[in-house]
Amino acid sequence: MAIFISGSVAFDYLMTFPGYFRENILPDKLDKISLSFLVDNMTKQRGGCAPNIAYSMALLGEKPSVLATAGVDFSEYRVWMESHGIDTRYIRDIPGKHTASFFVNTDLENNQIASFYTGAMADASLFTLASVPADEIDYLVISPNDPAAMRKLSDECVALGIPYLFDPSQQVARNPHEDLRAGVEGAHAVFCNEYEFDLLVKHTGFSARQIDEHVKLLVITKGENGATVKSDDRQYQIPVVPAARIADPTGVGDAFRGGFLRGYRLGLDLQTCGQMGALSATYCLEQNGPSNHTYTIQEYIKRYREFFDDDGALDILNHS
Repeated sequence: MAIFISGSVAFDYLMTFPGYFRENILPDKLDKISLSFLVDNMTKQRGGCAPNIAYSMALLGEKPSVLATAGVDFSEYRVWMESHGIDTRYIRDIPGKHTASFFVNTDLENNQIASFYTGAMADASLFTLASVPADEIDYLVISPNDPAAMRKLSDECVALGIPYLFDPSQQVARNPHEDLRAGVEGAHAVFCNEYEFDLLVKHTGFSARQIDEHVKLLVITKGENGATVKSDDRQYQIPVVPAARIADPTGVGDAFRGGFLRGYRLGLDLQTCGQMGALSATYCLEQNGPSNHTYTIQEYIKRYREFFDDDGALDILNHS
């Protein structure tokens, strides 16, 4: 049995603006914004929420499967994923389309302005969990994807009795409000950043407390303020792990999810899971691109113990 990660597969085009977005936004002119930012550099990276999450899980010994769609330009990326321990059997190649593309501009405060071209991701709703043998999947992560695919997967999970983590993230702004509501209602867990969670509250009509009561696990990441993990009326505050350098915030949230989920799958306590997420996020933050960080399990455990006391719990990573 394996954990499956559904979501976007994409190429990321990462740009940096040597200034501050806020200095170019006029509060009294928000109804007619017209901005262009001259950037210093651009790099093309492997990305997409599903592979990003899966990669950080695989670094820690998990063998996740990705359920997604990609385009005619995906073959080299597929080989790279498989070489890093990620199962790509359920990534469907869409003829005549290119893999989705994410264009993001980051300023000196690590604020980001982004656009996402769907490409082959637009076909994700054509595929179904029925293509996955029932004995292969025991948990599904529904991360940002084609909106119709996200709704279809949440409905199928409910019908098939498969627990799922609902992670609408960037798609909170695009998904129909009734789909967001259904996604929360059937979910085992919800993950969002702080701003996205406020939008989720607004768009679903649920209060923050109602969302908390609907799910077994609620995780809200808060950037430099760490994260909050809630479960069974208990709340855990997760601090950040200081970065040796800050290179690029793209994919940091996905890395947090990967680290957290690896600990959760191993049955570790939620404080430890959250701290694993925090460390995985920092490793990502220190590199350009969402999947260029790397470490051995021994290096990961050693760095974790420089900041946190796991009482030996992470030794399980050496034996799983």
